[in-house]
Amino acid sequence: MELLVFGHAGTPALAFSTSCGRFFDFEDRGMVAAVQDKIEAGHLQLFCVDSVDAESWYNRTVVPRARLARHLRFERYLLDEVIPMVRSRSVSASLAAVGCSFGGYHAVNIGLRHPEIFTAVLSMGGALDPSSFLSGYYDQDCYLNLPTHYMPNMHDNYYFDHYRRNTYVLATCANDLCREMNQQLAHILHTKQIPCCLDIWGEDAGHDWPTWQRMMQIYL
Repeated sequence: MELLVFGHAGTPALAFSTSCGRFFDFEDRGMVAAVQDKIEAGHLQLFCVDSVDAESWYNRTVVPRARLARHLRFERYLLDEVIPMVRSRSVSASLAAVGCSFGGYHAVNIGLRHPEIFTAVLSMGGALDPSSFLSGYYDQDCYLNLPTHYMPNMHDNYYFDHYRRNTYVLATCANDLCREMNQQLAHILHTKQIPCCLDIWGEDAGHDWPTWQRMMQIYL
């Protein structure tokens, strides 16, 4: 799979684009330019990964179990291939997961599933509950990849030790179609005493790239 890397030093961040997005979207949509000063100063590295959304969550031509299996293979690719590559190019002990819209789901899900790897998560207008994409299908793997489903039942101290040291930012806006999902997850995390910043922007923001560019400048 293809990816793009920007920056030579600083905190590395895995960047997930929107639904069925491509590895070049962050560059083409101005997200890289929005934090160019931080990249050039050696404060930030962006690792922009490709997606398999069209083969997984959005693939209505196969049964839901096959969609989920494809998503799980994508996660293995990230953990087994991308993360080692990131580590080989960065001396930082930190690692962020960053995403917008459906990419926000990917960032949040992998960050909460692997808090020992990802020390920070930034979701911008995150579509955090894709359960409706599975046509009513539900099994253990579905449950374990839906943050608003598994986090209310999370009790493992190993995870909480990491959660409470990490940083979680859910940025959305008042008229964002995904706002309620973000509020729901923030409430769950706060109930679990997991530090989480829910930032709801006003009417001048939207579920769009210009808003996410501004969010990148503020939160990264």
